[in-house]
Amino acid sequence: MASITIRNLDDDVKRRLRVRAAEHGRSMEEEAREILRDVVDETKPARNLAAAIRARVVPLGGFDLDLPQREDMREPPAFDQA
Repeated sequence: MASITIRNLDDDVKRRLRVRAAEHGRSMEEEAREILRDVVDETKPARNLAAAIRARVVPLGGFDLDLPQREDMREPPAFDQA
């Protein structure tokens, strides 16, 4: 197994990590490993942008979009020089 050293960690971050580890009954090192595992876990589903936008807008009451009228398709260009 590999190991890493984290330098210049803010005292507040270290304190919060210690508290979080104690709440979960783990050492600070194990808590840091668990946090890293969760963050880099590749099995999580991809984020859905539409769902994320909807989740932010729904509490505000949503919104309606005025959609423009559709027009008939134009004729495609002719590339032959007859």
